[in-house]
Amino acid sequence: MARHDQRAPDQIRAVSIRRDFTRTALASVLYESGSTMLLCTASVENSVPPWRRPKSPDETAAGWVTAEYNMLPGSTSPRKQRDRKSVDGRTTEIQRLIGRSLRAVVDFEALGEHTITVDCDVLQADGGTRTAAITGGYIALAAAVKRLQQEGRIPAESVVLKDSVAAVSVGVVDQTPVLDLDYHEDSQAEVDMNIVMTGSGRFIEVQGTAEGEPFDTETLNRLLELGRTGIRQLTILQHES
Repeated sequence: MARHDQRAPDQIRAVSIRRDFTRTALASVLYESGSTMLLCTASVENSVPPWRRPKSPDETAAGWVTAEYNMLPGSTSPRKQRDRKSVDGRTTEIQRLIGRSLRAVVDFEALGEHTITVDCDVLQADGGTRTAAITGGYIALAAAVKRLQQEGRIPAESVVLKDSVAAVSVGVVDQTPVLDLDYHEDSQAEVDMNIVMTGSGRFIEVQGTAEGEPFDTETLNRLLELGRTGIRQLTILQHES
């Protein structure tokens, strides 16, 4: 199958990573995957939620990492309504996924009594916004941890991040398994799947759905292998940034 953008079936979209895009957050990243563009920022509070506080003097203080996700009104056409009073179900699902994915690689005791909030705001959407948010969000998280260590707020020798984390979409389009779907492909995919993995190759989450006919084990294994291929490429780009 020839993809509409001439990519090979196992090829990710072009990725651009710009660190320190804003000056107000402790860390920020402008992350672009093809035409999908997100601003990921990491902010730090010198406290933790009440339920994370030590319950006794002997208990070690542990930090926390959480995430928020939003699509700006102009990120899609037609215009997306701004979330003013409540967060819709899709947004809630995605920001929980981002938080779970990032927390999977954090040593909270090494982080200490700090809360890091990673905000992922979609500036332009062309498919794969949740996977881009996880991949870009990890870069912002890692940069924030490094900044905390440079400022002496966390011991320099502490290993806060046990691994890296990245995410990518895979799917079946025109009966062909492909990697990193844009909106054109995602809108007509027979199978749609998001894969979240650590840099060392362990799975954090797999979300897959047959949009039409059910798929078999052979197809599932091919999609998982494509996901591994994409995660390896993204992990290299993360570390380079």
